[in-house]
Amino acid sequence: MGVMSTVDLTDAWSDLLRRRATFAPALAIYDELIRLWATTPVAVTPLDWDAGECAQRWERGVPLLAEATPRLESETVEPLLGPVLDIVGGLRGDAFDGLRAFAEAWDAGRLTVTSLFPARGQLGTVDQRIGLDRVLVGFISAATLRPLLEPYFVAVRDHLADGVWQLGVCPFCGAPPGFSDVVEDGRRRLACHVCGSGWTASRMWCSFCGNTDSQDLRRLEPESGDEGYFISSCTKCRGYLKELDRRVRWNGGPALVEDWGSPHLDLVAQRSGYWRALPSIVELGKKGDS
Repeated sequence: MGVMSTVDLTDAWSDLLRRRATFAPALAIYDELIRLWATTPVAVTPLDWDAGECAQRWERGVPLLAEATPRLESETVEPLLGPVLDIVGGLRGDAFDGLRAFAEAWDAGRLTVTSLFPARGQLGTVDQRIGLDRVLVGFISAATLRPLLEPYFVAVRDHLADGVWQLGVCPFCGAPPGFSDVVEDGRRRLACHVCGSGWTASRMWCSFCGNTDSQDLRRLEPESGDEGYFISSCTKCRGYLKELDRRVRWNGGPALVEDWGSPHLDLVAQRSGYWRALPSIVELGKKGDS
């Protein structure tokens, strides 16, 4: 039976905006999304696999979502998807035709919630002929799926033991990591923004291309003096993740909040020629990105 739930990051987001008040106007799109998630309860039946069933997939390198698709009816998805499309339309006027085509394809059944699921090398499998660029498809997918997939995996997260999963995508939903934490014992923990899960990974390893050559793995630190925040980058594939050392910044907020609230770090990385797998506010504001 579906359990009614919401993703409520309101307090954590308010705390971040107090710390980074000068960023508040630029982060208004996230205000809308935080409010939407907190005020839109959804009924999702959690995945009930036992530890053995999960381990069987993980040992084969298969994220759970690939073999355990949740039953999500349109009436469950649309209270989230509709406002998300409106948020995108308010930010990107040039996307009007693409958003209209997306809505028409959804109403006709040519697009479903599985069209938003992570796939190999991308977030969302929406046909480019719809007219939405990869950044917008990625944002629409992540913004719609988080409140649906977070409760879906709630009963199986504890089944993941350290060292079982060795890939650079989420072991639960298959999305690329959106942020990285260095936790109290010095280990690196990657965070999934699409389903709210996390997994441990080597600190000397690129989660995007698997590179382990220390000469290629660079640490970029902002000039702003944000103690504990840095950018982990790979000169081989040019991918990057923002990271927070929670041994230093022990009072930091959830990974998603810290990611959304640090666009200045994205600017540092992207001006240096690096890219990220999940779109940031920096990319969302670029019209006609492809």
